[in-house]
Amino acid sequence: MISFFKSKPTLKDLIPDNYVDIHSHLLPGIDDGSTSFAETLLLTQGMLEIGITQFITTPHIIEHVWDNTKDTIQTLETKTADELNKNNISVPFKAAAEYLMDDQFIRLFKSGQLLTLKDNYVLVEISYTNPPIQLYNIIFDLRIAGFIPVLAHPERYVFYHYNFEEYKKLKKAGCLFQLNLLSLVGYYGIGITKIAEKLLEKGLYDFVGSDIHNYNHIEAFSEKVKVKELATLKEVISNNIFFNQK
Repeated sequence: MISFFKSKPTLKDLIPDNYVDIHSHLLPGIDDGSTSFAETLLLTQGMLEIGITQFITTPHIIEHVWDNTKDTIQTLETKTADELNKNNISVPFKAAAEYLMDDQFIRLFKSGQLLTLKDNYVLVEISYTNPPIQLYNIIFDLRIAGFIPVLAHPERYVFYHYNFEEYKKLKKAGCLFQLNLLSLVGYYGIGITKIAEKLLEKGLYDFVGSDIHNYNHIEAFSEKVKVKELATLKEVISNNIFFNQK
């Protein structure tokens, strides 16, 4: 019997040849991602197998939780890239950071101590429990300082799910949106997937990222996507070429 319904692609089917991943946690022992270089090697090999060939890895910087600094990240970036080269992996590999927008973040960008994805583009996040009271002041001051905030996984901030206008307000304030690819396969729950699809429908996403922390995340790339907005999704994925390091 012939089926007239086209099967949904898997997540890895959507990764183009020139894809640049801008969100992952590959530096060993520095946050809740890779715990050792052996794991970093395994994760990097797994990412190569699903078609990711350029890496901008982004360890957390969260005061009193992950007290990473620009210097410590860059030192570990160099060591990790050297070790990958020794294991015959010579793809573009760069470290930036994923910054929680808090008081420490304000001090960092005012002193010019940010690690950016490219030029003045900086990956940021907010608490999963509630946004900071001064959120829009932080965004305004960040923009005045010359930076462009790329908000990681906006679909995962549940407190915005029932106040969708806040997403539009964030965009109007100058935030770009980065979709977590795993949101498309229901990895974080079907509610997150539905919001991701709605944000896609509204054309609010600018870039995507894997947000890979462990090998379970890589295995999830073999799952079929659960959204209908495939044409829009492919366009957003293609936008990541902006961060090409070659």
